[in-house]
Amino acid sequence: MTTEPAEKTAPVAPFRPARDNPRLGILLMIGSTVLFALLWTLVKILSDRYPIAEVSFFRSVLALIPVGVLITMHGGARLLRPHRLRAHVWRSVIGVTSMILGFLSYHLMPLADAVAISFTSPLMITALSVPLLGEKVGPYRWCAVVVGFGGVLMIVQPSGSVFNLGALSAIGAAVASAFAMVTIRQLNRTDPPLTIVFYFTLFSSIFTALPLPFVWITPAAADWGWMALMGLAGGFGQYLMTRAFGLASAAVISPLNYVSLLWASLFGWAIWNDIPTPHVFAGSAVVVASGLFILYREGRKRSQATDGNE
Repeated sequence: MTTEPAEKTAPVAPFRPARDNPRLGILLMIGSTVLFALLWTLVKILSDRYPIAEVSFFRSVLALIPVGVLITMHGGARLLRPHRLRAHVWRSVIGVTSMILGFLSYHLMPLADAVAISFTSPLMITALSVPLLGEKVGPYRWCAVVVGFGGVLMIVQPSGSVFNLGALSAIGAAVASAFAMVTIRQLNRTDPPLTIVFYFTLFSSIFTALPLPFVWITPAAADWGWMALMGLAGGFGQYLMTRAFGLASAAVISPLNYVSLLWASLFGWAIWNDIPTPHVFAGSAVVVASGLFILYREGRKRSQATDGNE
């Protein structure tokens, strides 16, 4: 009697990071800004009726639905094997901190003021990308980021009451967000974007569930739909953003966060009849111009590297 040889298991191929593709990265980042603007709008609505921890939990746990669908479509179980689990835990801790502080600032402040303060994050990311990622940021891109931030201030014209709990929450969220974005860039070198998104969504669901027994308010029937939409927007937005940071440097991608303010203005007009004023259009033009300039400088840098002459 003979036995058939055991079937050999093919070795798992190591993950190869995607090649830099700034143009595609920029397009994906712009898509994520639309979804995040929708997310912020829903958070602003729901946080008036439910605790921040509960809103954060539903944002995370319901995002597991689109993340699970994407994982099934793009590789299944093999995407659930991270190379650096501790790094994913650390990224999740930072991300949850940023999320909760950001949601708190939306609740305590006018949305425009909170968003304006949050846009200090790209400046911090640009600075952190040099020592932590070893990326080279030239003076032109530094200037473009600063000009873009000036455009944001033109749009929102934040009030002068800076030192309050809402503003401090927004500043803390911006700092944590900058570290989170740099960590995402590092994780993209070893793990696929969907793996990064899955573990952030999983751990953030666990972390935000811890205080629920003490603060839980059962959502009204109509609010379940808004909670679900918030989770879907957060899940797909997180994936697009993570994918974008795997295709281009943090200094190129991060300034495009400014674009989300355009979508936020549209949502504000549609929901609260908040019609943008001329200074909003002027600031938007500055923001878009700074983003296009960064794209131009990145394309020129890549061209010079290819030629090998400069």
